[in-house]
Amino acid sequence: MSDQATTLTKSEFSGNIFEPGDPGYDDARAIWNAMIDRHPAIIAQCLNVDDVIAAVKLAGARNLPMSIRGGGHNVAGHAVCDKGIMIDLSKMRGVSIDAENRLAMVEGGALWRDVDTASQEHGLATPGGLISDTGVAGLTLSGGIGWLRAKHGLSIDNLVAADVVTADGLLLHASADENTDLLWALKGGGGNFGVVTRFLFKLHTIGPEIMFAAPIYSVEDGPGPIRAWRDFLAKHGDRVGSLCEFSTAGGEDFPEESWGKRVYTLACVFNGDAAEGEFLLQPLRELGTMVTDFSGRMNYCDTQQLFDTLMPEGEYRCYWKARYLTDLSDEMIDLALKNAQSAPSDNSLCSLWNFGGATMKVAADATAFGDRTMGWMYSLDGVWSDSKDDEANIEWSRAGWSSAESHGHHGRAYLNFPGHGEDGDSLTRVSFGDNYQRLVEIKTKYDPKNRFRFNQNIQPEG
Repeated sequence: MSDQATTLTKSEFSGNIFEPGDPGYDDARAIWNAMIDRHPAIIAQCLNVDDVIAAVKLAGARNLPMSIRGGGHNVAGHAVCDKGIMIDLSKMRGVSIDAENRLAMVEGGALWRDVDTASQEHGLATPGGLISDTGVAGLTLSGGIGWLRAKHGLSIDNLVAADVVTADGLLLHASADENTDLLWALKGGGGNFGVVTRFLFKLHTIGPEIMFAAPIYSVEDGPGPIRAWRDFLAKHGDRVGSLCEFSTAGGEDFPEESWGKRVYTLACVFNGDAAEGEFLLQPLRELGTMVTDFSGRMNYCDTQQLFDTLMPEGEYRCYWKARYLTDLSDEMIDLALKNAQSAPSDNSLCSLWNFGGATMKVAADATAFGDRTMGWMYSLDGVWSDSKDDEANIEWSRAGWSSAESHGHHGRAYLNFPGHGEDGDSLTRVSFGDNYQRLVEIKTKYDPKNRFRFNQNIQPEG
């Protein structure tokens, strides 16, 4: 960047500007995945919409690529670009609640804990993620799978409107009445269409107390409890958001004799009254000899933060892959058990996620996300500490992902868990399916030069 360009930006910019060598530059470019080490030419840390517009216009004037940082939690590190402008929304975390109309207005840099805390003051919530320091923007724009999906669907199913700064520096409002094609594209199409500076979400009555079930069984004891859990969810998947998570036991919350052993947790959140949920979920705690049991009624915000300690910011190197499954067969359960036992890192996780209920009731063409007929998802979350272990851990995640291909749902993948994005255009096309061409047309309309390309990219025509 030239001194002239930087000075011009600072004269019309109320936030912070960082260039290589500036104090604070390295902190500003660091994100949650410790593997990501990229160097933007300039980091524009925005405080308001005008700052975002100024940053976008500067990128256009200098013909520089742009990356967008919301929470900085995407495993592929899409928030950070090399030699371009990183538009950093991390200081724009405001949340305003309209309790009467059950709406949440959320700035583009907010984290899910910001939304949860503000909405729970009114006994309300909207579907977010499973880790509270995940950014609202990144999670939502590629779908958003969380604990409340059984009754209230994905995050995108609760997105009412959005304010977006497009590639030409215009601020547009996308809603059911304005720029309806843009709103449709934001519901699953990723960060391809502009910088979302504000989201408007529907809220639902839930909490403050909910029922969380988390019986933990040993991998050595085999698939019986998982098969029973699968059959249980076939009956109750419209009220229970759940996943079977494979991990390694350790720490004072586990019996010492289990430390270092692979276990699985049948984690469930009942999407309704806590007392009813406690009764309904009790059978999952009686499927065999448990290693331990973390079940109980708890505060909704506490539940949303239960998994935070598994993914502390900046401490671990991460590579995640996920694919949708048509159903959960006995063979797929056996495969998941086998993959869990071969994980090279004790910090790595893999999970089977249920769908159903409200998630599956949305038509494929109603949102950019596409087909909802998959019953399950399988994710492999490689998490480790030392760079010398990169190859082994990435290979484990990719090999497990590939081994489940025959159980997959039309080859589709969850684009919030894209590895490091190396599968590129082919996986993106398959995952959007019949919606892909419409997304290309909308991308061409709003970002014809593909300025926003640090994402699961949809290339414009021409």
